[in-house]
Amino acid sequence: MKIVYRSLFAGLFLLLVNHSIADNYPKNFSIDILHYRFELTLSDDNDIIVGKTTVRFKIKKADVTQLRLDLVNPKEAQGKGMTIDGVYLKDKKLTYTHQNNEVFISLDPQPKTNEELEIVIEYHGVPADGLRIGATKYGDRSFFNENWPNRARHWLPVVDHPYDKATSEFVVKAPVHYQVISNGLLMEETILDSKTKLTHWKQSVPVSSWLYVLGVAEFAVQYVDTWEGKSIQTWVYNKDRAAGFYDFAEPTKQVLGFFSDYVGPCAYEKMANVQTPSVKGGMETSSAIFYDENLIDGKRSTRLRNVVIHELAHQWFGNAVTETTWDESWLSEGFATYFTMLFIEHAYGREELVAQLQSSKATALKFISQNPDYKIIDDRSPEKTSVTSALTYQKGAWVLHMLRNKIGDVAFKKGIQNYYRKYLNANATTEDFRQCMENVSGQNLELFFNQWLRQGSALTIQGTWSYDEKKKIVTLKLKQTQTTNFSFDIEVGVYPSGKNIPDVSTHAVNSKEFELTIPSATRPDKVALDTGLSLFAVTELKEIK
Repeated sequence: MKIVYRSLFAGLFLLLVNHSIADNYPKNFSIDILHYRFELTLSDDNDIIVGKTTVRFKIKKADVTQLRLDLVNPKEAQGKGMTIDGVYLKDKKLTYTHQNNEVFISLDPQPKTNEELEIVIEYHGVPADGLRIGATKYGDRSFFNENWPNRARHWLPVVDHPYDKATSEFVVKAPVHYQVISNGLLMEETILDSKTKLTHWKQSVPVSSWLYVLGVAEFAVQYVDTWEGKSIQTWVYNKDRAAGFYDFAEPTKQVLGFFSDYVGPCAYEKMANVQTPSVKGGMETSSAIFYDENLIDGKRSTRLRNVVIHELAHQWFGNAVTETTWDESWLSEGFATYFTMLFIEHAYGREELVAQLQSSKATALKFISQNPDYKIIDDRSPEKTSVTSALTYQKGAWVLHMLRNKIGDVAFKKGIQNYYRKYLNANATTEDFRQCMENVSGQNLELFFNQWLRQGSALTIQGTWSYDEKKKIVTLKLKQTQTTNFSFDIEVGVYPSGKNIPDVSTHAVNSKEFELTIPSATRPDKVALDTGLSLFAVTELKEIK
């Protein structure tokens, strides 16, 4: 889970704010992980997992002497963690060290540039985290992972960071009464003997380590529909069969169609909605999305609907196009939050969009009041602090909403499509996104991005308005009251006498104190700021008579 709940409609956030901790993960761009094959044996007799991971990787530069992976050592996890039994290159046993939850594997002889190697790591242990082994809400034994943000290392030897994406497969031996769900397509399901079943899933699309998924339980499985040849599936506890099949019947297909049209084609081979005890809210694991077991109640609630939309949006943003570092996690969460709103606007109307924008603004402003210096983009590391907050989600969504209003719907949609196409199945930065939006809009957006993403505090506008009967003008005297300075466009709505629809004008603001004059034939009944709900700001406007 991310903080508490993994969705736009999550409720309270628990977070540790620390502005001085950078995402200083030891990236190695001389090595590119291409593929992981995870072979796991699970048991009902104990919580020990027996693993064999094959890592295929490419040497990008001839300066590589070792491969580094993340894997929690029992010495650092109060006795829980993974003990390595051996590391092999073909038939050759390799030397390695396993300390501080890192594995360093010596490569001898030293590989050449563009050479591809395949290393096998055999290990066993009881995971302290990452893979949850325990009861469902019904008391039934199950195995479900939660890798976000850096917990894959508790049970899988991987590069546990977003910057390195790889294809994957899970080959799982488990007691015969379980069904197994994972990323990608089902390659094999075989009953090996009276007690053991082998299940093999393979994903041919590269993703970051937090998106690898494994669910093992007594499932009821429904093949709901297909969309452009891809299977839409529901996996719920067999005891929730009727409720779960009903709850997940919609709106997955409609959402896939909308995002594919607005953004670009879905990258993944199937789309499964999966009930789990391992997350709160939802988790966007690629092609097999996890949902809190308690959301399944047979009522097809609005809350579940919105979580489904949010996690599906992540299949495009966060999964297919992934932030390069944790510092810019808004590229995942802010995008998924706003594209949830866009689908809501498309499917359920403008009023529902307005309600979500207002709710998101209130949540973000409350957070800012308690953390006035917090920035959306800042130095963060999951080893030390939370990498997301209400601002990552809700204010991040508002940044996209303001950008859409600033450059127009047509340019915004084209820029999103270009961004998605260029960084599909790869990593991107905020600067990459900004460049795409500048290219389609012809506008310099550096100031816009810097002040809304890299600057703390909330824009707060206070002022007065008055009407001059002789000059037939409305005069507004306004000022920014926060310590920082913002440049922005603001809409002013003048409500003519007896009318409910305002005359709206837009004004560029570049100073802390400013005055606006607007012609009006009669004294207005009311004057309001940001009538179109397009500015992330707190406003207070009083009439002077």
